[in-house]
Amino acid sequence: MPTKPKISAKSGKVSKPAVKKPRAVAHKKPSSTAAVPKETSVKIKEESPALVDRKAIGKGRYIFATGRRKTAIANVRLFEGKGDNLVNKKPFTGYFGYTFFQEEIKQPFETTGLLYDYHFVAHINGGGMHSQAQALRHGISIALGKVSEEVRKVLKKNGLLTRDDRKKERKKPGLKRARRSPQWAKR
Repeated sequence: MPTKPKISAKSGKVSKPAVKKPRAVAHKKPSSTAAVPKETSVKIKEESPALVDRKAIGKGRYIFATGRRKTAIANVRLFEGKGDNLVNKKPFTGYFGYTFFQEEIKQPFETTGLLYDYHFVAHINGGGMHSQAQALRHGISIALGKVSEEVRKVLKKNGLLTRDDRKKERKKPGLKRARRSPQWAKR
């Protein structure tokens, strides 16, 4: 039953009645895959492709995520299928020359078992090499977490979705650095 418009006593303006819109009900699809058992390893094995929703990314589309560490910011585009991993328009292995950084960045893929199913294109600025590598790892983890809920649980359990929010403390006046005081001289 429609309500009548109300007239304000102060201004004499006619206000429209509030119309309630029906809410869209999100139907949860029953999960056809079993949850990862707690007593087993946290990693998803490569023989369980049912954990990943293959319709998550269409052809030519990507999942976007931003990873951060200290002052480094990594904008990551995650594509499905095989391809070259690019960082600032350079090959991934060329940009991060040390294998330590490369292994750290591949960690989200290896933990979920999706190493050869996805590739990424990233743009990173700010920070040093190590914080850029950690920012990229954080961005890849967030993007992979959007693929499916099971993958997100595995990444969360391994601490890859948590942002490391430690930053350099600011310099204080009268001190050399944030806390280092000048050397005390007796005479």
